[in-house]
Amino acid sequence: MNEEHAQAAADIAEVEAANTAFYEALERGDYEELSGSWLPGEDLTVSCVHPGWPVLTGRGEVLRSYALIMANTEYIQFFLTDVNIAMTGDTALVTCTENILSGGPAEEGNALGPLVGQLVVATNVFRRTADGWKLWSHHGSPVLTESDEDEEESPS
Repeated sequence: MNEEHAQAAADIAEVEAANTAFYEALERGDYEELSGSWLPGEDLTVSCVHPGWPVLTGRGEVLRSYALIMANTEYIQFFLTDVNIAMTGDTALVTCTENILSGGPAEEGNALGPLVGQLVVATNVFRRTADGWKLWSHHGSPVLTESDEDEEESPS
């Protein structure tokens, strides 16, 4: 393998690790680590679209949204599938399917609220920095299942 291919493979491995670290921080509710996953400063304005939310722009607004999600989610786990990484220069594009298992606050007598599964397709854009690869943009879109479509088509 020539030097160029070796560097590209190393970059892809670093981007994949940064992507995984982002989801792991969210699973643990580690706000400090999650904040560190995003581009610092406002030189390149970060953006985020959570499924069903409007576009959030700017580091403060994006990080507040994650603080809100963490505060209202007792349990969340991501199983990433279909992970694909494309790169050009100092920018990397990661697409994946987030298979999410989450639980809300505990109901009376239970340790956790009911667990809910959902599928979200996500695009995460990373930029290379002196401190490694940082998120520039996250966009998540729900995947409609056939049962969702059936419900919409049934007469009311």
